[in-house]
Amino acid sequence: MDKPILIAIGGNSLIRHGQRGSINEQIENAATTCHHLAALIEQGHTLIITHGNGPQVGAQLIRSELASSQVYPLPLDSCDASTQGEMGYILQNALRSALHARGISKPIVTILTQVVVGKDDPAFTNPSKPIGPFYSQKIAEERKRDLGWQIIEDAARGYRRVVPSPQPIEIVELDVIEHCVNDGMIVIAAGGGGIPVIEEHGIYRGVEAVIDKDRASALLAKKLHLKKFIISTDTDRVYLNFKQSNQVALDRLSLAQALQYQSEKHFLAGSMGPKVEAAIDFVSHGGEEAIITRPELLVEAINGTAGTHLYMNG
Repeated sequence: MDKPILIAIGGNSLIRHGQRGSINEQIENAATTCHHLAALIEQGHTLIITHGNGPQVGAQLIRSELASSQVYPLPLDSCDASTQGEMGYILQNALRSALHARGISKPIVTILTQVVVGKDDPAFTNPSKPIGPFYSQKIAEERKRDLGWQIIEDAARGYRRVVPSPQPIEIVELDVIEHCVNDGMIVIAAGGGGIPVIEEHGIYRGVEAVIDKDRASALLAKKLHLKKFIISTDTDRVYLNFKQSNQVALDRLSLAQALQYQSEKHFLAGSMGPKVEAAIDFVSHGGEEAIITRPELLVEAINGTAGTHLYMNG
């Protein structure tokens, strides 16, 4: 059996830009995304699926804050856990339906995944991970004043709340994930980058943070010794000078080229930066190929005709 492929899909695969993010919208968007995932499975590929949760965990926090006078509030790590279950449920059903339409029956499982971070990670004193919806400057300033949020302008699309985003170190449920994959299951894991926990004397304790899903996905792909790692996002490939008159599409990259462009700050921290960083990390530690593309181009990307492909030597 060929090595499984890990595909990291963005939280925006379920909530598109400009949408309110209703459950019906998320179900419809999941059906579209899973149509393309099912096409890969139909070709014979075994998939491990991870996903972001930025919009969803932001919504959970707002619910918790608004209802705090009536019910117990939820810390951020509990919101991470909640969105793993919620989004896994939506993706499982959407993928099962897409496979059923192709006459394929395969077991699908969502694994609640904890990811170890360092208690002294500098991210805890420098929040940088955008979560939740985009706001106008006026509303963002109100939230900052009234709720104590830290706010940044995100990729010229508006203002968003930012929270700590520590580096992932270990996947707690790694052996469970590997066991399920070896048994032929389609696994959805490390949702939203995983639930961030600190390990102390063999005991795990949740912390308030959101781990970047691309970094956690790269870690999982490395730990499983996979050959291919795909990041599915809202652009067809990586660009230099993105959305400028002189933008340049990158089809094939060597590790050295990617590192050079990264050092030249071509990739924004709130946008393509973490994706390129994760691709570099995967290839630097033995991965054969990392691909960045849109969901609808997954089949073409696997076949080498779409997306940005990063290799050790280009």
